[in-house]
Parts: sequence; structure tokens; C-alpha cells
Amino acid sequence: MKIHIMGASCAGSTTLGKALASRLAYPYFDTDDYFWLPSDIPYTQKREPAERKVMLLADFEANANAIVGGSLVSWDDSWLTKFDLVVFLRIPHGVRMQRLDAREVERYGDQIYTNPVRVQLYKDFREWAKGYDDNTTNGRNLNVHLQWLDRFQCPILKIEGDTTVEERIDRVLKAIKQLR
Repeated sequence: MKIHIMGASCAGSTTLGKALASRLAYPYFDTDDYFWLPSDIPYTQKREPAERKVMLLADFEANANAIVGGSLVSWDDSWLTKFDLVVFLRIPHGVRMQRLDAREVERYGDQIYTNPVRVQLYKDFREWAKGYDDNTTNGRNLNVHLQWLDRFQCPILKIEGDTTVEERIDRVLKAIKQLR
């Protein structure tokens, strides 16, 4: 079973993906680990598109079962036929932005308020993420994701609202059971 979990930043894709992978004993691959190069300042240096695709594809195809979390929308259309189930997460904008702020504080502490480089990165990331729901962000936004979802060749499970991880896992497991 190959599962893709996607949604806006801080909608819970990584959290659900890791929890579901643990429950099912599937490997979990996060697109951020392939998209971004390791660097002193995390999430600032992008990997070349061809390189990230080759890397993820190698890991993905080496496993009969796998979960990929994050957005593949700009990677290429070959991903549209590789999954048995796609899970799309959507939570209220305010809840998502609170999660984003809490995550940034957890990752970087007061540097997001005191370190000039980190302050700017936080401000830019927050502004980018804020535009997802009203489609003012270029690239990855709600409309782009919805159009991408319409193109998949497999069932789509949409989970909307601020549900618990356990509720989300239950919904995914029920969807998997229906596919078998």
C-alpha cells in the first residue's frame, strides 16, 4: 500500500504520516527531507528538482508499502499514478497558523524574535503560509492542491477540521480496509 498525505504547512501531514507509519510498520518519507539540502540554517537551500525526485523515488520504490508526507504538487506528474490512497488534510486557518507559530518557537526558540536572519525567515515563512487558504501564495496554495487532487488516479480521503491524530488514523485505516 502506497499512501500520500498532504495539506498546507502545519495541517498535520508529518504528524499523521509518522503516526500512521508507526502503526502500520511502513517507512515514512517526508518531502521536506528531499526538497531541502541540509544546511546550517535549515530550510533555506533547495535541492535540485531532478536530484530530489531520484532520491525519493529510489526510497519509495524500494518498499512495497510506504507513506509519503508533504506536497509533491510541483515535482512532476509521474507521482499521480504511484499511490493507492491520497489523504488530504485541511484545518481551520487560525488553528493552522497557531500550530505554525508554536512549531517555529519549538524549533528555534527566541531566535525567531532576536536573530535578524531567523526573524526574517520566520516572517517570510509565516507570510507565505498565511496565503495558502486564500490562494494569495504563489505555488502551493489551496486551489493548486485541489486541482492536483482531481488528477490522481486513486481514491482521495479528505479529512477536514481540527481532528485528533487518532481520529485521523482511524479514518485512514477504514479507507485502507475498503480498498482491500
